[in-house]
Amino acid sequence: MSINFRVFKLLIFSILLSCLYNYLFAQTGSIKGIVYEKETGEPIGYCNVVLDGTPYGVSTDIDGYFNLTKIKPGQYSLKVTYIGYNDYTEQISITEGVTINKKIFLESKAQQLEEIKISGEREKQKSQIQTSTVIITPKEITKIPTIGSEPDFAQYLQVLPGIIFTGDQGGQLYIRGGPPIENKVLMDGMTIYNPFHSIGLFSVVDADIIRNADVYTGGFNAEYGGRISSIMDITMRDGNKNRLSGKLNASTFGSKILLEGPIKKFDANGKSAASFIVSCKNSYLKESSKFLYNYVDSLGLPFNFIDIYGKTSISSQNGNKLNLFGFRYIDKVRYQAVSDLQWDANGVGSNIILVPSGSPVLVKMDFAYSDYNISLVEDPFITGSEERIRNSYINGFNIGISLNYFIGSDELDYGIEVLGFNTRFNFNNSLRTLVQEENTTEFAGYLKYKYSYGKLLVEPGFRLQYYASLSDLSPEPRLGIKYLLSDRIRLKFGGGRYSQNLISANSDRDVVNLFYGFLSGPDNLQDEFVGRPVNHCYQTAYHAIAGTEIDVTNKINVNIEGYYKANTQLTNINRNKLFEDTENNAGKDDYYKKDFIVETGSAYGVDFLLKYDYKRIYVWFVYSFGFVNRFDGVYHYIPHFDRRHNINFISSYTFGKNLNWEASLRWNLGSGFPFTQTKGYYEILPVEQGINIDYTSINGLVSVTYAEVNEGRLPYYHRLDFNLKYSVSLSENSSLDILFSITNVYNRKNIFYFDRIKHERIDQLPILPSLGIGLSF
Repeated sequence: MSINFRVFKLLIFSILLSCLYNYLFAQTGSIKGIVYEKETGEPIGYCNVVLDGTPYGVSTDIDGYFNLTKIKPGQYSLKVTYIGYNDYTEQISITEGVTINKKIFLESKAQQLEEIKISGEREKQKSQIQTSTVIITPKEITKIPTIGSEPDFAQYLQVLPGIIFTGDQGGQLYIRGGPPIENKVLMDGMTIYNPFHSIGLFSVVDADIIRNADVYTGGFNAEYGGRISSIMDITMRDGNKNRLSGKLNASTFGSKILLEGPIKKFDANGKSAASFIVSCKNSYLKESSKFLYNYVDSLGLPFNFIDIYGKTSISSQNGNKLNLFGFRYIDKVRYQAVSDLQWDANGVGSNIILVPSGSPVLVKMDFAYSDYNISLVEDPFITGSEERIRNSYINGFNIGISLNYFIGSDELDYGIEVLGFNTRFNFNNSLRTLVQEENTTEFAGYLKYKYSYGKLLVEPGFRLQYYASLSDLSPEPRLGIKYLLSDRIRLKFGGGRYSQNLISANSDRDVVNLFYGFLSGPDNLQDEFVGRPVNHCYQTAYHAIAGTEIDVTNKINVNIEGYYKANTQLTNINRNKLFEDTENNAGKDDYYKKDFIVETGSAYGVDFLLKYDYKRIYVWFVYSFGFVNRFDGVYHYIPHFDRRHNINFISSYTFGKNLNWEASLRWNLGSGFPFTQTKGYYEILPVEQGINIDYTSINGLVSVTYAEVNEGRLPYYHRLDFNLKYSVSLSENSSLDILFSITNVYNRKNIFYFDRIKHERIDQLPILPSLGIGLSF
C-alpha cells in the first residue's frame, strides 16, 4: 500500500468524522484559539482556559492551542490564567452552530502570588493523567547548580525519578532499566540519536531556547513508538516576534551566543508574523583547562564540542504555522591513552500546524531528516593487540500526520507515521568482528481517546507498528488512568506493549562503555529461545506502572510510583559465538553460531519524589530503588547500568534586598555499577611471520582473561555541586548574571574506569571551580 493512499484514507476519515461531529453537536457552539505571550509572541502551553463559573475548561497544548466545544448558547465570561501572567477575561456570546476563533495575549507580571502557582499546578494534575511524566520548562532547569554560566538540559535530567547517570566522562542516561538505544529523543519532531556530549555535564540542547520538554520514563501512550523504554519530546521556542534580543555567555568551560528576533513583526491585531532564532555553543575546555585545571591533567581535559541550532517560524492570521529548523553537533575527546572518540550529527526538518476555520480538528504534520556518525580508535597497548577501530553511522527520515479532535472535555487523537533508516556498522571487541549495513522502513498508525467520567480520567490508545525490513507487524495497546481520590490525593496507572527495531552495539567486556553505535535489528535470529518459538525479530516490552500524587500541604507535593518493565524479547550481539553460521555448522547450537541472539529481562523498582516550592526556597528530593536483569537463554546476568540505590537532593534559596542573589546545591549518591572483573593475563605473540618467528626473543602483547560478565561492583558514587548567582538589571530589557560554581565540592574520587594493563585506577572529574558571566538583552 502506497504512502499516498494511506494519507488519502486518513483525510477521508477526517472529513467523515468532522461531518459526524457537526451533526451531533449542531445545537451547541464552540470557542477555539491560541494563547500568546504579548511581549515576545511566543505561544504559551499548558495555561488554563475556562468559562468562569461553569464546568467548561481545558488546558492549552504545547503550541498554545485550545478548543472548548459542546457549549450551550448564552453569555459567558472567558478566563485565561497562567503562572507569572496577568489573568485575561473577556465577555463572549455563544451562538448555536458557530465556532468563535480567538487570539489571546497574556502580559507578564513582575511578581506572582504563591497561591496562584500552587493552584495552577494542581489543576494541571487533576486534568492530565501524567503517569511517569515530567514536564520541564527553562525556569525549572535554572533551579539546579550549573557549570560555568549556563544551565543545561543534561544536568536537569540527571535528577529526575528513575533516571540513572553513569558519570562525568562518557556519561549516558539509563531510564528505568532502559539503555540509551531504548530511549527516543525528539526535538521538534526530529530524532536526535545522541543528545549528550562525551563530558556528561552537557547536552546538545540549549536550555535557553527550550519551550517545553516532556519526559516519559515509561507507560507512554500510542502517539509514541519505536522505543521500548522512554521518550523525551523537546519543543523549541519560535524566537522573539517583537524585537531583536539575545544572550551572550562566557565561562571557564565554554561560550555561547544566542540571537533571536522578528523577520516580520508580530501584530497584536492578528496579522501574520515571522521570526528566527539561532544558537551556537562552543566548549574550549581542552585549551582553558591547561592553565585553569592543570592539576587534573597537564595536557588539559580532552573535551571539545560545538552545537549549532537554527529555526525560522512563520505564522498566519488564523493560527496556521510553518517551522523550519536545523542543527549541527560535533563532539571530540581523547581519553588518557585509551581511545580517540569523535562523533557528529546533522539534521533538518519542518513541521506544520493547520487550524481549519469552523472545524474542531487541529492538524499537525512533521518531516525531518537527521544523521549521526561516531568513530572510536583504541590504543593497541590497551587492547592487547592491534589498533582497533569502531564506526557507526545512521541516517533516517520521519514523516508524520496527526489530527486532534476536541469534544467537550474529551479529546481524540489519531495519525500515521513513516520512518526510514540506513545503518552502517563496523564493530569489534576482544573476541570478534562484526560488519553490517542495512536499510529499514517502518510504518505506524495510532489512535488515542481521552475522556473523563466524574473523578475518573481514562486514556486508552492503540498503535500498529509495521517493520517492513523484518516483515513483522506489532499490535500495541496502551492505557492511562487517573482517579481523583480527593482534592489532595490522586491515583494513577499506565501501561502497554512497546516495540523497536534498532539495537545497540557495546562491548560487554568494557569496564566503561564509550562507544554508542546503532544497528538495525537482524532478520536471522534463532528459531527457538528456551524451547519456545521465536515468532518475530523485533524487540518487545510490556510496562505496568502504578502510583499516587499527594498534596501534603499547599507547599509540599509527593509523587510515588512503582514500575515493572518486562522485556519479553531483546536482541543482543552474541558474545558467545564460536562458529560461523554455515552449512558445515548446521548441527551446532544457534547460541554458538548466530551473530545476534535473543535475550529476555526485566526492570522493576520504586521512585519517590518530594517537592517543596514556596517563595524563596525550593527543595527537590528523589530516591530511586531499582533492579535490572538479563537472561540470554543459558546465563543470567545483570547489565552494567544496574544501580540499586540512587538519591538526588536539590535546594535553592533566593536572597538579598532586591532578591538578586541565588544559592543552590545538588548532592547525588548512587550505589556501585556492575563491571566485568579481570581474571588473569596472557601473552599474544605476533604471527605475521609464520613459522619463521623466533618466539624466544620476540616480545608479545599482553592480553586479558576476563571473569564472568558484570559479577563485580564498583564503589559508591557521590558528588556535591554548589552554585552562587548574582543578577543585576541593566535596563528594561537587559540584565547581567555572574555565576560562580563548584563541581565536586569535597573532591570525591569517583571511579571512571580501571586500566587493566597498567593496573591503574582512573577517576571521574575532581573538584572543578568555574566562573561565568551572561548578558541578556
